[in-house]
Order: sequence, then C-alpha cells, then structure tokens
Amino acid sequence: MAQVTISLITIPIFETINEKVWPSEKLIQQHFNLSLMNWKGKNKESLLGGGEKRIAQQHAKGKLTARERVMLLLDEDSFEELGKFVMHRSKDFGLDKEHYLGDGVVTGYGTIQGRLVYVFSQDFTVFGGSLSETHAEKIVKIMELAMKNGAPVIGLNDSGGARIQEGVVSLGGYADIFYRNVMASGVVPQISAVMGPCAGGAVYSPAMTDFIFMVENTSFMFVTGPNVVKTVTHENVTAEELGGASTHSMKSGVTHFACANEAQCINEIKQLFSYIPQNCEEVAPALSYAPGNESRPALNEIIPSNPNQPYDIRDVIHGVVDDQSFFEVHKNFAENIVVGFARLAGRSIGIVGNQPASMAGVLDIDASVKAARFVRFCDCFNIPLLVFEDVPGFLPGTDQEWNAIITNGAKLLFAFSEATVPRVTVITRKAYGGAYDVMNSKHIGADLNYAWPTAEIAVMGAKGAAEIIFKKEISEDANPEAKLNEKVDEYTRKFANPFRAAHRGYIDEVIYPDQTREKLIRAFKMLENKAAKLPKKKHGNIPL
Repeated sequence: MAQVTISLITIPIFETINEKVWPSEKLIQQHFNLSLMNWKGKNKESLLGGGEKRIAQQHAKGKLTARERVMLLLDEDSFEELGKFVMHRSKDFGLDKEHYLGDGVVTGYGTIQGRLVYVFSQDFTVFGGSLSETHAEKIVKIMELAMKNGAPVIGLNDSGGARIQEGVVSLGGYADIFYRNVMASGVVPQISAVMGPCAGGAVYSPAMTDFIFMVENTSFMFVTGPNVVKTVTHENVTAEELGGASTHSMKSGVTHFACANEAQCINEIKQLFSYIPQNCEEVAPALSYAPGNESRPALNEIIPSNPNQPYDIRDVIHGVVDDQSFFEVHKNFAENIVVGFARLAGRSIGIVGNQPASMAGVLDIDASVKAARFVRFCDCFNIPLLVFEDVPGFLPGTDQEWNAIITNGAKLLFAFSEATVPRVTVITRKAYGGAYDVMNSKHIGADLNYAWPTAEIAVMGAKGAAEIIFKKEISEDANPEAKLNEKVDEYTRKFANPFRAAHRGYIDEVIYPDQTREKLIRAFKMLENKAAKLPKKKHGNIPL
C-alpha cells in the first residue's frame, strides 16, 4: 500500500500491478474531517498558551495575557498570526516532555488606526515567557518583515529572561534580536512596552528601541535583580525600587512613559502611533484642518514682568499648537526641559522647550540627553522640530562637571546640528551663553528664528555681566551699589532685548506672542519641501 496527498491531506491508496485504485469519496471525506478536527484542536491548544491555570494566575496579578494585549492593541479582526504552531527543539532537562504551541511568544501583524504594524507579545504563561532559540526566531522574523515592508514594530515584553535549559542557544537568540534592533533603528519606528519582568540581557532590546512604556507595580527592568544586588553590594532594595516604572520614569530616564495599568499603556501606545510615520521614507499622517482666526491673545499674558519669575512652558505650547494635541514624552524625567509631539494645523511636529518652572529651565546632563534623544528620533522620521527657548545657561557645579556636562551637553548640540528636518525656534525670554547656541540657534542650522519682545539674548544675565565688565569702575566708585545698578541698566538696555540679534540677522523677526501660532503655521508650510543633505560620510561620531 502507498500514499497520495490531496489538498494537503495524506490518505492511503491501493495498488495493483498495472493500475492504481483510488479510494472512495466517503474515505476521502473521513480523512478530511479528521484533519479538520486536528487543525481545530491545535488552534484551540495554541490559544491557551500555558493552560487555563496559568492564565488565571496571570489575571490574578492584574496582567493581561499575551493574546489579550495584542487584541487590545490592534484594530478589531486585523491580527494575522505567524508561527502559531512553532515549538522548541530542546531535549535537555526534561524539555523533551513539555511542549507548547507558539513557544511563549505571539507574533504577527495587523493594523492600528488602519495602518500596518508588526507585533510580538511574550507569553508569561509558557515557561515564564523565557526566550528560546525558536522564540527568538519568531521575533526576528517579524522584525525583518517590518524592515522589508516599512512598518513599525511593537514589542510587548513579559519574560523571565533567557531559557536557562537551552544555554548559549538562548543567548544567541538575544543577540540576533539586538542586531535587528540596530539594523531597524532609524528605518522603522520601534516601540517597547514592558508589561512584566524584563531582566538581564533582555533589557537591551527595549533600550535600543525608540520609546519604552512601563506599567506601575507589575513591570520591572534591571540588569541584575534585588537578590544579586544584596549579595554584591549589601543593599536591600525591592524590585519596584530597583527597576519599577516610577524609578525608571523619574530617576534613570530609561522609560518614557509610566502607566497606571495595561489598558492605559496600550491606549498611550496608540496615541503615540498617531504622531509618527510608518518609516523613514514617509511623513506622519496629517489630520484635516480648517483654517480660522489663528491669533492667541492669551499668549501675551504668560511671560511675567519680573524676569526671574517662573512660568510653565506648557502654557505656551498649549497656546500655540492645535487644541489638546500636545502629547508629552519623558514627562517625569529631567523636568527642566519639556519634549513631546503635537499638531500644528493638523500636521505632526516635535517640540522641545526649556521649562522655567523647573530649575529656571537650565540645561543639565539629564535635560541635554533627554532632548538630544528626542531630536534625533524626529530627524530620523521626518518630523519637523519646534523649539521654545528660555534658558539661563548650563547648570554649574562639581556634580555636573565631574559627570561630564561637557560631553552630555554636546549631545544636544550635535543632535540639532545634524538634523535636516524643518527647524524653527521661538525665544520667549532668556537665551544666555552657550545654551543660546545649543538650543537650535541660527548658527547651527535652524531655518527660522523668532523672538518675543521679552527675549534677552546675551552671554549672561545683566547683573553678572556688569559685575565682570565694570568691576574696577564699580569698586572705585564712592557708591558701588548705585554704580552697579547703573551699569546693570546700561547692559540691560543693550542686550536684554532681541533687537541687537535681529540687527545681525540671527533673529528673523520679532513678533508679539499672540502672532506666534499664525507665524509658525506659515513657516512650517513654507518649509515642508525642505531638502537638506549632510556631507557624504558613513556616519557622524556623536559624543556618547
């Protein structure tokens, strides 16, 4: 007896010496029904992941399953799964007796807001979401498809780390993913959501993606866990304190978004997705916009009459951009600078602004790195940059100098200088010292620079400048305090206004605050076909 395959179903046939005798139609139907039942059974099995008991444990922790997360993230009925029936190939340490379809990760593609996206979601119910050779192969496959087809990759991470039973094979799987992260960087947007543990080598894949989301109280990221820390350094620290969402959103800056729960996390991913393009060859989707009265009189009241009094730069941002369109990034980290996405006349833009309400808006190490990273993302993906400047300089002190404010401040300077997207700056108040240059000045390639009448553009504040320039004259005067005030007033008249810079052409126009929105809409419209290229080179060497 031999076999023949019909429509992927293997059925027996009977042979004689001279001819083949085909089975009856009834026999073919029986085999088809058996195959269909087997297919349905396998699909049902794959949907259960590690089983109903482990799913219940996942829910008890306040966490969704890998598939529930995917379904919540993607448009309804849009998910197409790839690798559903993949199983590991390991035989050591009892793994030959334990197999789960999908091998701990759900992979595939679908749409968000009708736009193509690739996704992988690690399944903690299967071997704790640990990464094996085949698990890694599934992730690599969708990353390569994303690059080929020019669509973003979203990774939902929930894993105990490398599958120890596989040894170096699982470590090699991580390296394969890391390599694709680097190859995809700047080609397609990469977004990571850490929705459970992410430890050891596993942390480096999210770290190389563009944005990281974490969930408070249920997600953790650390290279070495609390037990190792206690053994090596004798520090007692919880997982939440060491690598929780709050820690990484406020102290380390590793994560860009800390979310109260998984539903909020997924909703914010969707919101972010609406501001970014599919790949480096496209622009972000624009919303329809009906022009109207673009004057914003409320902006005239924001800057205090006292130059040392703080105000919230977010009030300026909200007053300029489309209503309720500002989506802040890295909100809890380096609060002396504000970055985020917004829409101006329906078009997506990236915003960087000094924050006078925190540390007077001074630039320090964390603020420089935060802004530089954001600027480089916008430049990678053709998102125009708008800068609001009110900066008294770089933060002085031994802590900053010994921790390389020189190198870190240069990162922001480098990022702006190499950016080829449309770049516009509005100086609202102070623009002092080297920080004036760094904050997207005309001298480092900004396309248009505006200033409000309250702008002060100088090497330093009037009092400090007068004390240095007129030191001898003040000290020799019969009334040093009165002489100092006189010289402060003199310096203020000359430099505490934007007109000296405007005379030089460093400022394109001095505008009233209420005109800002209208001026910016016209400016970015004029710049939308900007074509700028960097000198031919392999790549620059940013001061890392």
